[in-house]
Amino acid sequence: MIEGEKYLPRPPYETGVIHGRFQILHLDHMKYLLAGKALCRHLIVGITNPDPVLTKADPADPARSSAAANPLTYYERTVLLRSALVEGGIPLSEFIIVPFPVNRPELYQYYLPLDAVFFLSIYDDWGIRKKELFQKSGLAIHILRQVPAEQKGLSATTIREAIVNDQPWEHWVPVCVAEQIKKWEIPARLKKIRHETTCSEERL
Repeated sequence: MIEGEKYLPRPPYETGVIHGRFQILHLDHMKYLLAGKALCRHLIVGITNPDPVLTKADPADPARSSAAANPLTYYERTVLLRSALVEGGIPLSEFIIVPFPVNRPELYQYYLPLDAVFFLSIYDDWGIRKKELFQKSGLAIHILRQVPAEQKGLSATTIREAIVNDQPWEHWVPVCVAEQIKKWEIPARLKKIRHETTCSEERL
């Protein structure tokens, strides 16, 4: 050991898989991601609902598959995650971002190493449902956090609502995310989606 160097314990896992829709990536997402990274040498971040084809509705939380709940593309979420993780101090060499069709267990093997440890946080029926999917697939699971829904913390839905209603929202997301959301004119996109959804509901 080099003089003055502090000993850092080796993370318990070599490779960990963590996942989410990240619509929009916020500060509690970052706490979740960094908690997973602290437990593994290499982190794989799986983006769920990567595209309409790989997005499947589930009775445990049907709203998660709606267009209104998935306004950002896979590419956009990849850019935001990459920037935020680097901003958060994680070297590029220690993480990778991939699509994760979480509702399609038969496809996991094509996107992820099945011998990795799969991190999971549980707040509701959807979290329980994912745990069941992972267990049926024979995956190793590490639950990072399990609390009632009212203790979950930040919600991307709340942030999207604030953006649509022209309320403050930047304080809920990493600096690089706020900058890129504005650069891409995502607020205008969210308002357009809201308008189209409202019009569609009125025609029913």
